[in-house]
Amino acid sequence: MVAKRRSSYFASKVAPIPGASQAEVLNELRRVILAGEVPPGAPIAVGEVAERFAVSPIPVRESLMTLIGEGLVDHRPRGGYAVAQLTLAELREVYVVRRVLEAAALAAAVGLAGPRDDARATEALTALEQAVTDDDSAAYHRESRRFHMALLAPSGMQRLRYVLESAWNVTEPCRPMAYIGVEERSALHADHHAMLAAFVARDADDLLDLSAKHHHRLESSIADLPPETGLFAAP
Repeated sequence: MVAKRRSSYFASKVAPIPGASQAEVLNELRRVILAGEVPPGAPIAVGEVAERFAVSPIPVRESLMTLIGEGLVDHRPRGGYAVAQLTLAELREVYVVRRVLEAAALAAAVGLAGPRDDARATEALTALEQAVTDDDSAAYHRESRRFHMALLAPSGMQRLRYVLESAWNVTEPCRPMAYIGVEERSALHADHHAMLAAFVARDADDLLDLSAKHHHRLESSIADLPPETGLFAAP
């Protein structure tokens, strides 16, 4: 009975879309995972999900195969499907990848940015500030991502941004900010303010330096996460 309830939990987060197309099934399953509505390792019962869409299991399985390719779903023989679960070492590695890609995009973006980009980044930081005030970890994850992507947007490096978005997606189910202390989160948020100031000033050297420090701080926080959170797969 416990296994049944756990399987049903993922399906309960899926918005019912009767007669959903293949694309709608895929997009909704991806949305549930990226929204952090289910924890890493949560089982995905194909039949129950198919019932939410009023479709056969076939488009659900095909969508799950796509999500396996994106690193968002795991499949084990006789173990079924589950939300992908990284080891702590794998999570650290993905954050290193994000740091390197973001630095490359920022270097190009700061020289191409204009007033509209400043406004977009400022708006994102305001929303992030509200998430901090509300102590809303889900909103913090969402708005932090929006802020970082706003700084990168002027780069025009679409392929790099696609790879970065994919790497970011892999970390979303973990929601590490929910487990980081208030003091650490405040320091990370102070970095955001400093990064915006450097971006608006078009100071590429300062922006890249601040971004590197921000990512190293984030990686240190991730490294200190306790393994007993249940977020991580066994090494």
